[in-house]
Amino acid sequence: MILKALELGPFAANCYIVGSEKTKEGMIIDPGTEAETIMESVRQLGLTIKLIVATHSHPDHIMALRQVKEATGAPFAMHEAEANGGIMQAMSGMLGMVMTGSLGPPPKPERLLKDGDIIEVGELRFAVLHTPGHSPGGISLYGHGVVFSGDTLFNFGIGRTDFPGCSHKKLMDSIHNKLMALPDETVVLPGHGPQTTIATERKYNPFLRD
Repeated sequence: MILKALELGPFAANCYIVGSEKTKEGMIIDPGTEAETIMESVRQLGLTIKLIVATHSHPDHIMALRQVKEATGAPFAMHEAEANGGIMQAMSGMLGMVMTGSLGPPPKPERLLKDGDIIEVGELRFAVLHTPGHSPGGISLYGHGVVFSGDTLFNFGIGRTDFPGCSHKKLMDSIHNKLMALPDETVVLPGHGPQTTIATERKYNPFLRD
């Protein structure tokens, strides 16, 4: 599996480029800002992008979506609970002054995701885990020993729940029932900050301790 992590923008949001070694097909997860940086990495990796996925619709994860979509021609996918773009519009006024990229409405998704769906990239397969709490339609993608956790779970942290549409209870349910159910050795690739593992977070994350 080809995997490239980019830390982008004033909120240091992680964008991930994932690709098949065999077919050179790829997907982009959370194109937050700096569309040219993302596309330059795609070119260096030699990938043809077949899908763009947003783990959730907060602006720091989708501000470059329109530019990246136009550059790749790839369809856009997100959870059906956030498909109307309402959360993005509610938050763009709050964050827009310190962000780069387009503040217009995001493109409408061509593919609506739900819990249990499978995303295929070449021979790679990732399961969609609905992990709400940080946002109503937050998702994580699990496969090939890694989970892209969006803003649900961080290295020694969890997603904030003081934005519109957030729920601390739902966030904790998502973490305990979906993410902590994954194998200990699963590498967690979060929406912000460095990678970690399920075992590390289970043992040391202060927000998950009884």
